[in-house]
Amino acid sequence: MKKFVLFFLFIPFIINSWAQNDSLLFDNDIVIIGEIKSLSRGIITIETDYSDSDFKIEWEKVREIYGTSEYIITLSTGERIISSISSDPSDHSKVLLARQGKAFTVALNEVVFIKPLQEGFLQKLNASVDLGLNLTKANNLKQFTLRSNIGYLANRWSADGSLDIVRSTQDSIAATRRTDASAGFNYFLGKRWYSFISSNFLQNDEQKLKLRATPLVGIGNYFMQTNSMYWGLGGGIAWNIENYTDPEVEDRRNSEINLGTELNLFDMGDISLVTKLSAYKSLSEGNRIRADFKFDIKYDLPLDFYIRLGYTHNFDNQPVEGASENDWVFLATFGWEL
Repeated sequence: MKKFVLFFLFIPFIINSWAQNDSLLFDNDIVIIGEIKSLSRGIITIETDYSDSDFKIEWEKVREIYGTSEYIITLSTGERIISSISSDPSDHSKVLLARQGKAFTVALNEVVFIKPLQEGFLQKLNASVDLGLNLTKANNLKQFTLRSNIGYLANRWSADGSLDIVRSTQDSIAATRRTDASAGFNYFLGKRWYSFISSNFLQNDEQKLKLRATPLVGIGNYFMQTNSMYWGLGGGIAWNIENYTDPEVEDRRNSEINLGTELNLFDMGDISLVTKLSAYKSLSEGNRIRADFKFDIKYDLPLDFYIRLGYTHNFDNQPVEGASENDWVFLATFGWEL
């Protein structure tokens, strides 16, 4: 009964808007009319005139889709196309797309990403920021943490950046500072392949690093990409530049081979998980090996807030004298995402 009441409440909007607006039909026969904003990580977002906030629905619950615009669409095969999208009238388990003017069909669950082609700057932007604060009377401990990310997605390329900060002070102990930042640019080549240019920056008292800068160029592939996860592997050539806080320690410059992997799981209800591992083998310093590992698990709250647990580990088998081979940080933070 509730289904029919809700459907009849939508009738005025259906009559006025069906011809020019997007529509989604769900397994429970409910129809939502509005504007498709995105499909990403198994969640489709649609904006409507009758709600102050956008609807976010699990993609697997969508039975039919009818779009009225052109979209950037990614398939589970890794193919990226610009096309309209609508359910096949003869088989609703498939959708009609177009490649170079020729229509073809794919299974609905093979569509893993949708973005309107004509959209503003903010719609292509994603960002998040986490904050943490620890205060302890014992030894007057104060610790502040920040973890932030920003990304921009266009048709053929994407850019992203991150900034993680830890600042800790305590009586009778020197202040601890740690700053980890990155910036990157990806260009999509097709069939899940992409080329990238990136640079990582690390300031770390534990490893006596005043600054480590690591520019990197390479190529990668998302060999698994579905509506519940993606898993990518990439590699390239890096140039490592290290300056130290100890003036008696000689700065280092060396070239490296890089190999990295990233796993992202997001079809777990309100929980999502991201883990990254990047390893570097020196080409000019014998058997030196470095590795950076990051693990984040996030629990979504209402109004785009969330709680995150994060772990970061840096390893260097040939640190400078007096520095540690390993340094790690565990964070529990509260954040908000755009």
